[in-house]
Amino acid sequence: MKQLMIILLCCCSVYMATAQVKLPRLVRDSMILQRDEKIKLWGWAAPSEKVKVHFRNADYKTTTGADGRWAVYLPPTPAGGPYSMTISGSNKIVLQDILFGDVWFCSGQSNMVHEMNIHDVTYRRDILAANDPDIRQFLVPPVNELAGPQADLPGGSWQPAVGEQVRPFSAVAYFFAKSIHDTYHIPVGIINASIGGTPIEAWMSEDGFKDFPAQAALIRQNKDTAGFRRQHIPVMTVLPADAGLTQLPRWYDTTYLPKGWRQINIPGYWEDQGAKDLNGVVWYRREITLPASMEGKPAQVFLGRIVDADELYINGKLAGRTFYQYPQRRYQVPAGLLKTGRNLFVVRVTNTAGKGGFVPDKPYCIFSGTDTIDLKGYWQYKAGAVYPPVAPHYTPLSQNQPTALYNAMVAPLIGYPIKGICWYQGESNTDRADQYKKLLPALIRDWRSKWGKDSLPFLYVQLPGFMDYNYLPVESNWARLREAQLQSLSIPRTAMVVAIDLGEWNDIHPDDKKSVGGRLALAARGVAYREPVIYSGPLYHAATIEGNKITISFTQTGSGLTTTDGDALSAFEIAGADKKFVWAQTSISGNQVTVWSDAVSAPLYVRYAWSDNPLQPNLCNQEGLPASPFRTDW
Repeated sequence: MKQLMIILLCCCSVYMATAQVKLPRLVRDSMILQRDEKIKLWGWAAPSEKVKVHFRNADYKTTTGADGRWAVYLPPTPAGGPYSMTISGSNKIVLQDILFGDVWFCSGQSNMVHEMNIHDVTYRRDILAANDPDIRQFLVPPVNELAGPQADLPGGSWQPAVGEQVRPFSAVAYFFAKSIHDTYHIPVGIINASIGGTPIEAWMSEDGFKDFPAQAALIRQNKDTAGFRRQHIPVMTVLPADAGLTQLPRWYDTTYLPKGWRQINIPGYWEDQGAKDLNGVVWYRREITLPASMEGKPAQVFLGRIVDADELYINGKLAGRTFYQYPQRRYQVPAGLLKTGRNLFVVRVTNTAGKGGFVPDKPYCIFSGTDTIDLKGYWQYKAGAVYPPVAPHYTPLSQNQPTALYNAMVAPLIGYPIKGICWYQGESNTDRADQYKKLLPALIRDWRSKWGKDSLPFLYVQLPGFMDYNYLPVESNWARLREAQLQSLSIPRTAMVVAIDLGEWNDIHPDDKKSVGGRLALAARGVAYREPVIYSGPLYHAATIEGNKITISFTQTGSGLTTTDGDALSAFEIAGADKKFVWAQTSISGNQVTVWSDAVSAPLYVRYAWSDNPLQPNLCNQEGLPASPFRTDW
């Protein structure tokens, strides 16, 4: 008889070895199951094998079919626990510490990925205070598959939000779950399936592309995964050697005597400081004087963010390195490395495209105990390697192909009952915003269909502000993507968190994840839990033209319109038939905003917060929830 293999609730597998029951990489005690819903329990064993599940003093029996598959259904169970469960066939598996509560599927790209650990300075107290064993996360391994939907995951486990175990939690999902837990006093499970830099198409099933013939054809072509790899072999370029590493002594060594180095300021990009069109390796060095109170002690170095990769050397020793531009540089300096007086700091920066260097408006310092030394100011720099111009080429990543992440990271979880979905994605689709207007509704329909719930709550985050401020009205792909997200609210039982006020001009991963999670939880209270709460800021409804003025009406005005800062309304633009937008004057009257400009005698169109990173978008309702950016000319 074949040995029994059980999969519990799609993400929980049990495998038999020759003489030993092995808990699978996906089956772990401490799981959270969806309360108040019938639970499907299924798996595989030998054909015609009898399988019994014992749970809460009841037995559920079945016999496998010819294909070895079996399934039983557990009755709805209210919130609570912990419970144990025994599954018996040719072997016996006992699962412990099972809780019933609400399970939320949290997915998207990097802003959903970002861990508490990455933001541990901002949320240091939250991490230290974390003691929520009834909040648990299952982190889905980041894998992809082009051939088709997978039946299981390659790994993962449920972890409680207790102490240091909270560090790998998605920061957005954790604060969302904590708010739900604190409001309803029930266990909350997070299934976190996210990968940075991924487009929405990668997260949809093949069935979701019925109205997208180009993507459907690509999916069929990509099913030959070996062929996909042959078609997209990366172009290898031989780069010049870095003189800072080939010369002896090496440039980070304390015995190296610098010659021909130039002055440069940190923070800042070298292209803005006289090094035009330089791609390659640039070395920075400076002697930093430290007090006797820091000698020999462990310390932390904050180097803001660096574009792209970097290595930090202190007194000739490697103290930290990062391989891509987005993480905040926070390096731990071990005890014994620092000394009183002069200490040599050397940073090796590698950049292959665009501006390279140190991102402005970030922290640059070293601190130990109560001592903090500023690292900003003038350093010396020298190019170690200059990369020749190369023709741009694009090698598609398999994880970014249509269905790739659905197949490997979503499909194995279909069937696991969930309360709803939290989605934070869009940055990778900003160059195709018009297409996103169809893709996001398609994703919502697709996932609801797969989970078998037409009204499954779907909550999502609108993109925050990012990149340079514009002091004149402009066109914007990011604004168009936000518009696509706004229009998706036409789908019932959806909610959008406006985050336009939570962005950072110099960081695509803004630090304020707690506000995003809190607003998602508020949206859940309104949409999923059907509380009579105000969970959205003002949303554009209609425009009425009267003479040289346009009056805008809104929904979701709550207790009335106001501004976040108490100042006059800003970020409104107005235009006539030529669509040459100018900044507008405004006034609030009840739940409406009137917009005009002396420069536009016959206005037709209005825009609000219409740029990558709008200046002071301050319209909100009395509940403090910000208005969504919008335009009337689409």
